[in-house]
Amino acid sequence: MDSAQPLNVTIVGAGIGGLAAAIALRQSGHRVQVGWHFQPTSACSDVLQVFEASQTKTEIGAGLGVQGNAQRILKQFGFSRDNLKPVDWDGVIFDAKNGIGIPRPWQFARPDEPNSALCHRGDLHNELKRLALGEGEGRPVEINLNSKVVACDPEAGVVTFSDGKTVQADVVIGADGIRVHGILFYFIRDSDWNKSVVRTSIIGHTFDAPPSGWTCFRCLFDASNLNEVTDLEWLTEGLSGPRGIIMREEELRMLFVYPCRSRTLMNFAALYADPDQEGADWTQNATLEEVRAKFHDFHPKFLRILDLSPRTPILKWQMRYLPALPTWIRGRSALLGDAAHATLPTLGQGAAMAIEDAAVLGCLLPLGTTKEGVPARLEAYEKLRKERGDFVRAESVSQAAVPLKRGLYMRSREMQVRMIDYDALDVAKEYFSAHFS
Repeated sequence: MDSAQPLNVTIVGAGIGGLAAAIALRQSGHRVQVGWHFQPTSACSDVLQVFEASQTKTEIGAGLGVQGNAQRILKQFGFSRDNLKPVDWDGVIFDAKNGIGIPRPWQFARPDEPNSALCHRGDLHNELKRLALGEGEGRPVEINLNSKVVACDPEAGVVTFSDGKTVQADVVIGADGIRVHGILFYFIRDSDWNKSVVRTSIIGHTFDAPPSGWTCFRCLFDASNLNEVTDLEWLTEGLSGPRGIIMREEELRMLFVYPCRSRTLMNFAALYADPDQEGADWTQNATLEEVRAKFHDFHPKFLRILDLSPRTPILKWQMRYLPALPTWIRGRSALLGDAAHATLPTLGQGAAMAIEDAAVLGCLLPLGTTKEGVPARLEAYEKLRKERGDFVRAESVSQAAVPLKRGLYMRSREMQVRMIDYDALDVAKEYFSAHFS
């Protein structure tokens, strides 16, 4: 192993999945030699390089869940759970009409592990940046901003940028999402950004994300003055976790609310059936008046949350997903996270699946992997990950579309165990030992 040569790895996309992959491969001892043409010279820095199209890479927007299967991997990466400023997942389900709530544990947890966590997306992203860029095992990661990828040769491992420069790598990882890079999902309307470039190059054509029939208002509210707003006891008393407020008459409508960032912010999502998604922008600005109108018949105490001050724009967000892809790999390139299996949020497993993908890649590509051996390792990655990723993607859609299955993940301990008790690293290590060691 003293003579083993690190692989040159290029990751397209610096969101949660891209940074998780960067951490895993950094800790496996790999590098990317900096320089647009990737010519190995003594002047090149030993860094893993993540290409991201955002000029100022800061994750913003909504909260998210970090379930036990993801936390298990993040612990191996060296993360601090406290840095997520989290709240536990256990919370309360309310009837939107009569206002009556039932406290309940929402998630399975192993006895020796903390509960699943809810946090601000930016806090998880910052913790991943700390692990990728800071001191620790392996060479630090370099994030190159304003690097729009326009083409990828997945067989040769060549990535081309909008300025004409190219990078050649031993491994290319497409973590460039369902539609566009990183935070630009919320703001870009340009059709040039509508597809993952790496996914298109691997599959051979574009894959459109179909409408789900569901739309969600999303924003963050300032939680610093909760005590100054009356009728919010339902939000502050009892279990610290999320509040689900469900209207079961006719089409399902639901509010989903929980604190994040050490309870200084309140993540707010308001879900409703929306048959008119074709042709509309995926994300539009909205107003509090639109939210009130859509949920006007909810118990008045629940609408009091709209009297808090919004800390972010209110977005009207179409919930979309990817259909099953025929493959995630080609040559020396592979897809990861939303670029491979974008889901609806009904299972809350989107971030966890990307983190699992990253951990398996790191396990299957240890220091000592040869350039020639990369395609076989990526085939193993797809074998280990695609069935599980496709299951989560398909189940997230059916639990939104099929009335009898709505809320099944919260009700089914069997399904929670299947998701949360799964140890992606143990599975990958066992496979590696049997096939590559």
